[in-house]
Amino acid sequence: MNSLVLGLLAETQLHPGSGQNTGAIDLPVAREVKTNYPVLFGSGLKGALRGKAEQAGRDDIALVFGDPDAAGGVAVTDGRLLLLPLRSLTGHFKLATCTYLLDRFKRDMMLAGQKVEFESPAPAAGEAITMSPGENNQIFLEEFSFSVKSNQALHSVTDAIKRLIRHEPLKKGLIEQLVVLNNHEFSYFAANGLQINARNQLDDKTKTSLNLWYEETLPPDSLFYCLIIGRPGKETAIKAVIEMFNASPYLRVGGNETVGQGWCAVNVLESRGVV
Repeated sequence: MNSLVLGLLAETQLHPGSGQNTGAIDLPVAREVKTNYPVLFGSGLKGALRGKAEQAGRDDIALVFGDPDAAGGVAVTDGRLLLLPLRSLTGHFKLATCTYLLDRFKRDMMLAGQKVEFESPAPAAGEAITMSPGENNQIFLEEFSFSVKSNQALHSVTDAIKRLIRHEPLKKGLIEQLVVLNNHEFSYFAANGLQINARNQLDDKTKTSLNLWYEETLPPDSLFYCLIIGRPGKETAIKAVIEMFNASPYLRVGGNETVGQGWCAVNVLESRGVV
């Protein structure tokens, strides 16, 4: 099959809303049921891609994305989380991931026909595997401290992740910012470490509050990726997606467009795989 991997680096806050209130947060982000990790659902990504094609005035929209009478030429998977920015009290913010996310990333890259070779680090509870030494071999992420462990495998991990990132400065600094956590501890940050914004609707005349609500967003520099899988006999659809991002390497996803949210820098990896 012909396929693409799209690296989606958040340039602004992202709000891929779930459309349901699950507690104190009125508008939480969408999450996977199994892992509770934030996710960009494939239906929303496909809609964002179609919208980009429409804005570009392309004449092959039905071929690529389908119409009411026929399926399109590509399948769009969910956008899966790979790196989550976390505050650090011992220096610059860190880009956190975990063993499970790295293993899943390898499986997805294999499906797309991409070759990746690294051994996923497996830190114990309370450990953070990073090439940044921290202070007294400790690193603070949000309000928690972790003992620092170095692992040379991080070099091959960062080499694989860099392929998803468009910006050279971020690629160069990734080896110092990357932190691999235990699966359970990363899950805590993914569930409880996102930004919560309070927003308010005011009456035009009196300027009094009409509606106060809280919404959850993913921070800039969060890294997701998705697969674009071409259907047999419709190879030109994959080429059309490549052309779109060659012309403009950005995609807007999720809600809150009018307050500047949802912009991602896209890096495209092309491959030919067999399934």
